[in-house]
Amino acid sequence: MSHEDYLKRVTQYIKLPNDEAKDQLEKFKSITSYQSGLYDDDASWQQLNQYITQSESERNIPPGNRHRVFYMALPPSVFVPVAKCLKKNAYISEGQTRVVVEKPFGMDTESSNQLGRELGALFREEEIYRIDHYLGKEMVKNVMMVRFANVFFNQIWDRKYIDNVQITFKEPFGTEGRGGYFDEFGIVRDVMQNHLLQVLSLIAMERPISTESEAIRNEKVKVLKCIAPIAVEDTLLGQYVGANGKPGYLEDETLKNKESKTPTYAALACWIQNERWEGVPFIMKAGKALDDAKVEVRIQFRNVAGNLYKGSPRNELVLRVQPGEAVYVKFNNKQPGLSYQTLQTDLDLSYQSRYSDLAIPDAYESLILDVLRNDHSNFVRDDELEAAWKIFTPLLHRIDRGELPLTTYPYGSRGPQELDAFVRKYGYDRSDVHYTWPRQSVSQNKTHL
Repeated sequence: MSHEDYLKRVTQYIKLPNDEAKDQLEKFKSITSYQSGLYDDDASWQQLNQYITQSESERNIPPGNRHRVFYMALPPSVFVPVAKCLKKNAYISEGQTRVVVEKPFGMDTESSNQLGRELGALFREEEIYRIDHYLGKEMVKNVMMVRFANVFFNQIWDRKYIDNVQITFKEPFGTEGRGGYFDEFGIVRDVMQNHLLQVLSLIAMERPISTESEAIRNEKVKVLKCIAPIAVEDTLLGQYVGANGKPGYLEDETLKNKESKTPTYAALACWIQNERWEGVPFIMKAGKALDDAKVEVRIQFRNVAGNLYKGSPRNELVLRVQPGEAVYVKFNNKQPGLSYQTLQTDLDLSYQSRYSDLAIPDAYESLILDVLRNDHSNFVRDDELEAAWKIFTPLLHRIDRGELPLTTYPYGSRGPQELDAFVRKYGYDRSDVHYTWPRQSVSQNKTHL
């Protein structure tokens, strides 16, 4: 691929809002270069190093101020060979070298620790950025602000007031040509052990002593170490089958094993064994080929003790990560008019309506800026990664051996039909209230005066 072909490839999908952005894109292209070579070939790396050094010299950057960022979005099998060639041929001791590593970080505790040891022998921990793009999403970054900057949430954020927590990830499409890759990992490794667990740690961690990166990561590690390995009885696994004109998972042409037991859906309950969260289930749900595209956190509070208004629904705090970032609180209100009937409504902060003049950055945009700023707050530390794998590894090994039951669900559905019973088992009280309204029609309520 030529330099011109590369520029065309990386810019063809960029949508420009105005002429000013077009000028900025041209400036970006003028400072972008393409160098090709073999990932495990010293000569290729030396050529790359020579090119970078020349560029640094042309821009009059003194040796002590030369900073290099290497982004490794690679199969795990080549992480270490690439890292070794990088360290040998392109690492700079005068200045800073930063290595960004994309998931997957291994397949289980043992393989992750092995990868960590090999990378740790080449780079210092402060030089490694294990990227999980969910930590760059606007609403995920807002969790700490919601928790610790609002006294009314901060004081009720524990087992005394919270009954259960659900973290939901829904995709409306299946593997569609990625079955060969997905079958090696499954939905638990692909989404839950990393993305959803990171969200859980921010929801459940104690207040850090500051907003410094290490203070935040220290508290995340502490709460992850309090989570017991996920038990089989706290697990619901499913695999989608063909429906609505869409093929089933086993019909994916790239899938070699046509008898695969790899789950495309999972619902898991985690238990945090500490004073704040003892007895509160944290339910993670994730699946492909579902009826919606949605990622949200739903925190359901306990029933009002001695409630005067019997049957009124529980309060909930919902953080919608995507699509359309929003925070809303479900609460009970008197139905307007002569009735004293309780009506459920919500306080809704929709980013699209409230912050319509602000552009919300892409998660990767935010995280790459953090790398350039040398800010580790939204990246995964080595001990944090180990604690996360210990929660999931026993369950993953049993899934890999095909020991767990696997239900099916139609493409385009809500998921396995057993799902509602599963979440009810952990105390979730489902309301039939529709959550997207800005106004509620009282006439829809069927109770008479």
